[in-house]
Amino acid sequence: MIDTLKIFEYDRQFLSNDVKYIAGIDEVGRGPLAGPVVTACVIMPYDTMIDGVFDSKHVSKKNRERLYDEIMNEAIAISISSRDQEQIDDINILQATISSMKESYNKLIVKPDLLLIDAVKLNVCDREKSIVKGDATSYAIACASIIAKVYRDRLMTDYAKSYPEYDFENNVGYGTKKHLEAIMKHGITPIHRLSFLKKIIGEEECKRIHMARRAK
Repeated sequence: MIDTLKIFEYDRQFLSNDVKYIAGIDEVGRGPLAGPVVTACVIMPYDTMIDGVFDSKHVSKKNRERLYDEIMNEAIAISISSRDQEQIDDINILQATISSMKESYNKLIVKPDLLLIDAVKLNVCDREKSIVKGDATSYAIACASIIAKVYRDRLMTDYAKSYPEYDFENNVGYGTKKHLEAIMKHGITPIHRLSFLKKIIGEEECKRIHMARRAK
């Protein structure tokens, strides 16, 4: 059940004379076989609340699109970053996510007094708090999750125009049956993560393609 007021009040408990701006940061796309991992860092006002904000995984696509526009319009500051498949393969998905999160924080035009982070630790802000399941706990993190999710979904829909066989507009890079069947029939695309495909196309083939990519 979506309870925006609960997560809104969770953030508001931290407001004080020393904490005026609260940023939330989250990622989308750690699990897919293709496409980038995307992170967003968002500072929201706390004199008004956007109803319906919650963990993006529990919000319908139609509502995510609506909330995306509302968050973009009302946010004090928003920053979006990403790491592509080659960066993910080079340094692993966790380090790519952390690197992108740090960049999202550093690109903010307004520096927060408190940074709330979904799950990981960044050590980029004097006051920061890592929260397990933060996108279902914190309003700012939930806003960040919606921004990152819609941004990445739109990107994968654009990729679908170049690679129509892979159904990216629907699976957004995750390993669905149709996606896996397309890999077996057509091979992989330049946006596939080789480090995620070792069990599907074989480790030696992944190494071969990785070396070819690095040689370009």
